[in-house]
Amino acid sequence: MSGIGVFRARILALAVAIAALLAGGTWFALSGASAQEGSVKDAAGRVHSVVQRARRPAVKPETVVSVSPASHSTDVNGADPVRVVFSAPLAAGSPMPSVSPAIAGSWQRVGASTVEFIPARGFTAGTHVRVLVPAGSAGVRSAAGGLLAARVVDKFRTGSYSTLRLEQLLAQVGYLPLSWTPDTGNAPAPATDANAQLSAAYSPPAGEFTWLAGYPTALQDMWSPGQPGRILTGAVMAFESNQGMTMDGVAGPEVWQALLNAVAKGDDNPNGYTYAYVSEGSPERLTIWHDGREVLRTLANTGIPGRLTVTGTYPVYLRYRSQIMKGTNPDGTKYADPVSFVSYFNGSDAVHYFPRGSYGWPQSLGCVELPYTQAERAWPYLTYGSLVTVAS
Repeated sequence: MSGIGVFRARILALAVAIAALLAGGTWFALSGASAQEGSVKDAAGRVHSVVQRARRPAVKPETVVSVSPASHSTDVNGADPVRVVFSAPLAAGSPMPSVSPAIAGSWQRVGASTVEFIPARGFTAGTHVRVLVPAGSAGVRSAAGGLLAARVVDKFRTGSYSTLRLEQLLAQVGYLPLSWTPDTGNAPAPATDANAQLSAAYSPPAGEFTWLAGYPTALQDMWSPGQPGRILTGAVMAFESNQGMTMDGVAGPEVWQALLNAVAKGDDNPNGYTYAYVSEGSPERLTIWHDGREVLRTLANTGIPGRLTVTGTYPVYLRYRSQIMKGTNPDGTKYADPVSFVSYFNGSDAVHYFPRGSYGWPQSLGCVELPYTQAERAWPYLTYGSLVTVAS
């Protein structure tokens, strides 16, 4: 038989063998990862070898199992890590997700299928954060080569800083008439650990406030931890004044940033804490406490009927060593009086020196008037943010 005839005969035999296989012929055990080999008998009983290439298993695409914080979450602690969990282990050189707005930090692997963004200093309060997991040929890929079919976008918003934590920090640097101590066994975050301090701003540690000795009950009765109030407003104003900031008594992002920096540096209140109490009893008096000590008690004058000094508690917001105070007398005439050691605490009401023949009863047009020597002593204590209470 010629060579061509032999080739044709072999092709025919192979076709017969495959037909027998499909018809239920014998197939022997498979071996090898890339090929399968077996034998079949044809109709004449002859044995033929058959080799069939094995199919490679399909590569599963990579998928995102979860992102934390979950999408559309609010009140998130901006110092916490951002976590992304995948369905399969990531390839060694796989790109990482990204966060915006961009902040200092790094993506780290936590196990084969999980990555976390660890901030150096987290997102500030009220920040809208976007987490993007890239897809396609330039996106994340599994160790087996699977790609993420479509990008994943997760959005969340950080919460507000805690009023309680604001008070804890202000107490630590001397802007409150109280001290604050963390609970036993609850180690405070290191003052120099920026991210730990930011985390505590969202979620304050447990602890206890203690009144510094010497302050009157009139001041203590105004205090309620974690709640806005005159004591807190005055403390924020005092801090803003010392930091050269706009003095509005509101702890916005710039105040928080400056306060965290002050705590980290141990930058204490250089003026100490002052509280002044004006009694409209008989005789009328002004008493000042500073850092828990009574430093001044003096006769004072308050407003006459029709120009009464408004009662209540107010922080000092404006100060002059001296000025010409102008206004209108009850009879309609104008006045322009030189005064000294002026500390405004409520509108046009101020503590200041004004010459009178006597003190201790209503004579002013709403201000708290003091003798010269006592006004000179009072003025250094009545710094910005110091509270002044007028009580009938």
